[in-house]
Amino acid sequence: MKVSQEVKVGLLAVGSLMMLYFGFRFLKGSDFFSSNHTYQVIYDNIDGLTASNPVRINGLSVGRVKTIEILQDQNNKLLVTLDLNKNIRVTKGTEAILADNGLLGGKEILLNIKAGQPDLEEGGMLVGTKETGLTSLIREKTLPVLNNVDSLTYQLNRVVAQFDQTGAVLKQTLRSADAGMKTLDLTVSENRAGLRATLASVNNLANSLAETEKQLNPILSKMDTFADSLQGLQMKQTLLTVNKTVGNLQRMLSDINNGRGSLGKLASDEALYRNVNATTMSMERLLRDLRENPKRYVHFSLFGRKNNKLPGETDTLFLAAPSKVMAPDSVK
Repeated sequence: MKVSQEVKVGLLAVGSLMMLYFGFRFLKGSDFFSSNHTYQVIYDNIDGLTASNPVRINGLSVGRVKTIEILQDQNNKLLVTLDLNKNIRVTKGTEAILADNGLLGGKEILLNIKAGQPDLEEGGMLVGTKETGLTSLIREKTLPVLNNVDSLTYQLNRVVAQFDQTGAVLKQTLRSADAGMKTLDLTVSENRAGLRATLASVNNLANSLAETEKQLNPILSKMDTFADSLQGLQMKQTLLTVNKTVGNLQRMLSDINNGRGSLGKLASDEALYRNVNATTMSMERLLRDLRENPKRYVHFSLFGRKNNKLPGETDTLFLAAPSKVMAPDSVK
């Protein structure tokens, strides 16, 4: 029987379509060559979980996500059907943990089977929980950092604004400094001759100081020699003389304290003190009487001596002026 080319092409096309369909179903997790058990779990949010995502126990792949349905009558919760290997024993209270599958953002379901519990019937409901994924952790850690970055950006903007004002002030300062430098250059150029003369005077002064130093060196050397000579004096002999003088002074003071000699008697003899005191009082009375009655003791006469004595007077000092002396009234 001869088969036409059209039939062959049609059969090839049908076979290709069937292989494509069953391959796609297999890639989605449908196993056509073995019987599996299905279980269900409900999540509020599946965070991007799709059909054919793996189901693992302690890192071992034991099944895949079969279907995902939305339950609009239950506040849009999501019903996930899991297709597990029939050899896996699932107990009541088993947790289906929705977790991240690597750093690329994929999802997987991890089964936490409760030991010691009765088996869960096929099609039973698992306990749905979620693991804090890397994205959530990054979000939790990043939000405070972003808030701090926003605050830092605000502070930087304020600082930059202040720098703008500071830049204007700095520009004005630089302009003033530039003007000052120009003025200084102009002043230096105008007074360049004076500065040269001043520097020449300073050089002359330095030369004069050098010459003065040369002249002072011999004087200083002589002063050193003189100082050496002063240091070479016989200081010991001088100290002996001073000690001898101090000894004589001490002996003199000892004689005075012991009543020897004139000063000693004057200092220690009470009778001599009383006599000297009486004599001093007599002299004081005599001088007071001389001031009060000078005519008793001194007599001046232009015409000669008259021996006129007061009663009770004995000896009187008499001074007679020369006869040739004329009276003041006769002087013309």
